[in-house]
Amino acid sequence: MAAVVVLLLALAATGGLYTAFAPASKAKAEDTAQSLAIEEGKKLYTVGCASCHGTEGEGTTDGPSLVGVGAAAVDFQVGTGRMPAQQPGAQAPRKRVKYTQAEIDQMAAYIASLGAGPAIPTKNQYDPAGADAAKGGELFRNNCAQCHNFTGQGGALTHGKYAPNLGGVSNKHIYEAMLTGPQNMPAFPDGVLSEQNKKDIVAYLNEVNGPETETPGGAQLGGLGPVVEGLFAWIFGLGALIAVTVWVTARTAKAKRS
Repeated sequence: MAAVVVLLLALAATGGLYTAFAPASKAKAEDTAQSLAIEEGKKLYTVGCASCHGTEGEGTTDGPSLVGVGAAAVDFQVGTGRMPAQQPGAQAPRKRVKYTQAEIDQMAAYIASLGAGPAIPTKNQYDPAGADAAKGGELFRNNCAQCHNFTGQGGALTHGKYAPNLGGVSNKHIYEAMLTGPQNMPAFPDGVLSEQNKKDIVAYLNEVNGPETETPGGAQLGGLGPVVEGLFAWIFGLGALIAVTVWVTARTAKAKRS
């Protein structure tokens, strides 16, 4: 009996110790990994970003403050190659990405440590599988088409700025753009457009800009719709007919005189 009691006490003690210390060890390991990511991110930031955004992300005359922009803004700007910027200008264009995704995640962790902001979305948030593309089209036309065109082909703004073409942009970056509002774009947090709304918009853009929607017949005039395309046909088509008519009339009159 004594041996059984001792065994039970030992098992109870082992279970208690595991319960007490295992979660703490896991949390400590996660904290350590996060601290290392922040530390490495700060090194990358100091070399590539601090000259414009300040040593602590406070901003300078050459770049805005990054305090509170969140990890999602870093993932979008650096992940699309817009940052680091090559030169000052009205707008930073999309270009070749200079950092690996691991390095981008480290910089995002550092910027997130400076102030609360939107986190990098998970795949489940921006994956359009099962989303309502028709609803997304309605939301896009009401909130985005004024700048990006009805099918996301982009358009000119004022003072050298522009709304970029959304063709070829990853689902994650489209979602992050809506979440953070990069450059001239307004932000659409979940209180304005819900997570499902954003996913519906991503689904719509996938539908209208997918490879199966390419126009083998030639340019599609930005996808502006039948009014613009009809006006194009009216002006140039009718103009061509008038030119041919004038040419034929002139040739006929010349033949009669001769």
